[in-house]
Amino acid sequence: MKIGILGTGNIGRTLARKLGAAGHDVKAANSRGPETIDAGVLAFGARAVPAAKAVADVDVVILSMPLVRLADVAPLISNLPAETTVIDTSNYYPGRDGTIDAIEAGEVESVWVSRLLGRPIAKAWNCIGASSFEKKGQPAGSPGRIALPVAADRDDDRKAAMALVEATGFTAFDAGPLSDFWRQQPGAPCYCTDLDRDELPAALAAAERQRLPKRRDLTTAVMTERFGNHVANADSDYRVRLARTLYM
Repeated sequence: MKIGILGTGNIGRTLARKLGAAGHDVKAANSRGPETIDAGVLAFGARAVPAAKAVADVDVVILSMPLVRLADVAPLISNLPAETTVIDTSNYYPGRDGTIDAIEAGEVESVWVSRLLGRPIAKAWNCIGASSFEKKGQPAGSPGRIALPVAADRDDDRKAAMALVEATGFTAFDAGPLSDFWRQQPGAPCYCTDLDRDELPAALAAAERQRLPKRRDLTTAVMTERFGNHVANADSDYRVRLARTLYM
């Protein structure tokens, strides 16, 4: 596929590397300009381009940035052809993103994002930590291969997102429409717990919607106390153990 990635942080960087290595035609952009993109992002064939070029003439656009930044790219996304698949990897963290009243009132995060962008989207790669995503991908059929849920309303978006999840080394699981995405939001049993295909369905079913924000915020407090401003560098095994303790 021809893929444009907006955002080259921890998740976007790994997406560019993995999808490039899988043979996809990948363009990567960030908010600071192509000259600022690290060479490691481009090591497997991705090309650094301005944001407007990243979303031009592509089959799929992947948004890999904090939820609070999505409004900045909404004008680019809302003008894409209807058939372009847009995949969002973000999660809502009010301490970082500010309070979003609609989400606080119960609107599903992915539904809010779709409304903000003015078009259908798919959600994928949102519930795996950056370190696990970078290090734990495996070939299809490997025992214990981590499974990742994909939510979407359009069949073509779902198929494209699931194919790309598989290409990054993880088993894609159809998690239903965007309205059910709350089952994979921060605080849910499948969030950053690195479950395999046999374990994931029960975790999605066990999610308790009203408890998610409390669990999310408790994890943030624990991670911040332990790692300070370096939470993103937390060891993947520690993060998984903590998430399994608090969410499952």
